[in-house]
Amino acid sequence: MWQQTLITLRARPRGFHLVTDELLAGLPELRECRVGLLHLWLQHTSASLTINENADPAVRRDFERFFNRLIPQGTDGYEHNDEGLDDLPAHFKASVLGCQISLPVSAGRLALGTWQGVYLGEHRDHGGARKVLDTLHGEGA
Repeated sequence: MWQQTLITLRARPRGFHLVTDELLAGLPELRECRVGLLHLWLQHTSASLTINENADPAVRRDFERFFNRLIPQGTDGYEHNDEGLDDLPAHFKASVLGCQISLPVSAGRLALGTWQGVYLGEHRDHGGARKVLDTLHGEGA
């Protein structure tokens, strides 16, 4: 089976956000997959996808603090600032973290660990809605 769906995630403020449930809500076909892979491709250059802690929201806040120290906003010497001071740092953060992840599917569910979830890293002050192209490939139930 092959299934491809474009999911639009609602706009979020700058920071790291758990989006696992929002993605799964747009993929009812996942329940029909016995074994397979779900590939998530974020169609943006100023946001990112990653897997991490799904229980304690402090982890997401600490992620934001860490990446803001690693890649500060408003640093002199950047040429690309057409869309504001957060523009180029957002591109840097997105490149460090990446815009795609592949997840195993088992018995109609994502085979995530107990404490794992999908994060959207929103690296712009006002990034807007984000689109994720989801491609499911696997063996049906």
